[in-house]
Amino acid sequence: MTAAVTNSALSTVNRDIYLSFFMFTTDLRPGDPAYAKVIAGHIRELRGLGYKGFDMPVFPSAAGDHRAEVEAYTGLKRALDRAGLDDVGFTTNVAAAAEFDSTAPDPANRDRALAYLKSRVDITAALGGNIMAGPVVFPYNVFPVTRAGQPIWSDALQDWARPGYRAAQPVLDEVGEHAGRRGVKVAVEPVDHWETPAPNMLGDVLSFLEGVPSRQVGAVVDIAHVVLGSSGPEAFKREVRELAEAGRLNYVQVSAPDRGAVADSWIPWSVLLPAVLPRYAGPLLIEIFNAIPAFLTPLHLTRRKFWIPGEDEPRPGVPDAYTVAGEAIEALEKQLSDYTGPRGEEAR
Repeated sequence: MTAAVTNSALSTVNRDIYLSFFMFTTDLRPGDPAYAKVIAGHIRELRGLGYKGFDMPVFPSAAGDHRAEVEAYTGLKRALDRAGLDDVGFTTNVAAAAEFDSTAPDPANRDRALAYLKSRVDITAALGGNIMAGPVVFPYNVFPVTRAGQPIWSDALQDWARPGYRAAQPVLDEVGEHAGRRGVKVAVEPVDHWETPAPNMLGDVLSFLEGVPSRQVGAVVDIAHVVLGSSGPEAFKREVRELAEAGRLNYVQVSAPDRGAVADSWIPWSVLLPAVLPRYAGPLLIEIFNAIPAFLTPLHLTRRKFWIPGEDEPRPGVPDAYTVAGEAIEALEKQLSDYTGPRGEEAR
């Protein structure tokens, strides 16, 4: 047994709960004072519901000037502090992109990916955060094709991914070393096969991390992706235990399989909580992808948008974003309250 799984303090239900800003936007518009006020307004409302922090999307800017981006997010943090929100915690969501691809055969592209990911670490630190998470290995939602333009799947896809993983390992190791100097943990997110080609499962990330010496680099557990693309509950428990024992269980996200409302969703609480709570002491992130334009096509969303107060007209019969967020934190807090702690094999 290890300290990571025997510390009784990890089993307490007093956990900080964060909410993803994917409820509202994928673009925080750093440098825009007017939008900073919009962000502050959302945070005030949600803090009143019990949220202690927020996961902020930090995607590439059109200009691509990393130094300017860091300065812009530093300014956003100052604006939020001035608005009386200096006690709010932040983490960041980051995704690899085709132009910043650590798996690319081209060394120049891998160098761009390294600079990009280091700058996202710097932005995380500028926001006062200590976790940078997301699909940071292969470009998100970019699926491979043959020279003839045919999709690559199954065995061929696994063979295609192998050299990409090898190319990315030294990049992520260097990102981890930089993150350690900034007090930030990097959490690689396996994303289900509906959204991205690889990595899809926690086991994929575990294998990838074998070639990444930096212990600042670990994994995200997102229960939505686990349900949609895992090997099953026993494998999940084993993989969470292995990550925790290696000190690489860096973030836990609570998300419904349809990425929508968490209350009364198909989340396997009886598997998730006993696996992670005894081994993970960080914030629990509720991640809800609202039906905003950025997500419609990549996620093939068919459900209605949760209308956003102050931005959308009220829609009869459709809940607003604050209501959905409030019901989500109530559902998670109830599950935490009902959790009785690990027994038997789950504590080993």
